[in-house]
Amino acid sequence: MSEYLPIVVLLILSAFVAGAAIALGHLFGPHHPTERKSLPYESGMTPFGPGARRMPVRFYLIAVLFILFDIETVFFLPWAVVFRKLGLFGLIEMLIFVMVLVVGFLYAWEKGALEWE
Repeated sequence: MSEYLPIVVLLILSAFVAGAAIALGHLFGPHHPTERKSLPYESGMTPFGPGARRMPVRFYLIAVLFILFDIETVFFLPWAVVFRKLGLFGLIEMLIFVMVLVVGFLYAWEKGALEWE
């Protein structure tokens, strides 16, 4: 368990720094709400139309697919670090992992999930 101590310390320290930054901004930040400040900001232009617009489902689908494939490719770094220790077994396992990624990507592509209209 002592091997995980630096990770636990890092998580606790990160949570503390994030919480402190939010708390300090809330405590010392200016709080002068006006009607003009409450309006939605649209690149300096006068806002028009409703503030909440319906987003197409395709946007969310592409975002979820991006997160899915992005997180899965993070596993390449630890594999690359211990590549020599794993030997042929590690190479075969990574090839299987990559093939699963490719099959999932091709399936999403064939279903038109990556098309933006």
